[in-house]
Amino acid sequence: MLKYFFILFALLVILVVSMAGFRGQKSPRSPIEIFPDMDHQPKVKAQVASSFFADGRSNRKPVAGTVPIGYAIPLHKPVGDSVGEASGPYKQIYFSSGPIYFDTGKIGDQWGTGMPYEITPEWMDRGRERFTINCAPCHGATAAGTGIAGKFGLVAIANLHQDRIRQMADGEIFNTITNGKNTMMGYGDRIQVQDRWAIIAYVRALQKSQGGATVKDVPDGERAALEAQK
Repeated sequence: MLKYFFILFALLVILVVSMAGFRGQKSPRSPIEIFPDMDHQPKVKAQVASSFFADGRSNRKPVAGTVPIGYAIPLHKPVGDSVGEASGPYKQIYFSSGPIYFDTGKIGDQWGTGMPYEITPEWMDRGRERFTINCAPCHGATAAGTGIAGKFGLVAIANLHQDRIRQMADGEIFNTITNGKNTMMGYGDRIQVQDRWAIIAYVRALQKSQGGATVKDVPDGERAALEAQK
């Protein structure tokens, strides 16, 4: 029995070596694919003809109104110490002190502070909407780190009301949203640049609402009415 085993084993080895030995030889016939590994899929490949569309092209024009990720028409006119504006899908502010604060969160080689847009009710509504979609699942509706993700095992969720983050420069928060930090992934490919600033503005409002606001923050026209309610 052992003799027959070795004979069969030798024949098997010869068969495998023979089949493998043909690899690399040219042939007009299709190769034998024992494991195709999903090499052939009914998908569209760039610059390849397609019989699915009437014009025979696989590449299609973008749907009307499509906006590339990270770009959008600004909701408000930028304000700040600008020395020029760039053309493009949105206006960028070139600060005289260095790089584009709007895009990097930096002025020179330091994190900058302040909004590159005028804060309006519409801008705050946009920030609340984007925060609710992208941030609240982890940080919670009030940014206290009590989002639903924490109930499913996600740990080390930052409470955005702690002094460290209250004192953090707006530009550094912008960088954190863009590139992520610790267990937080970056959202630079998911949240448009101007929406990141809108989120920061809303987070600052949440921080004010949780013990950071004073009567001096109330506009002069509404301060009298507030005092009358006491």
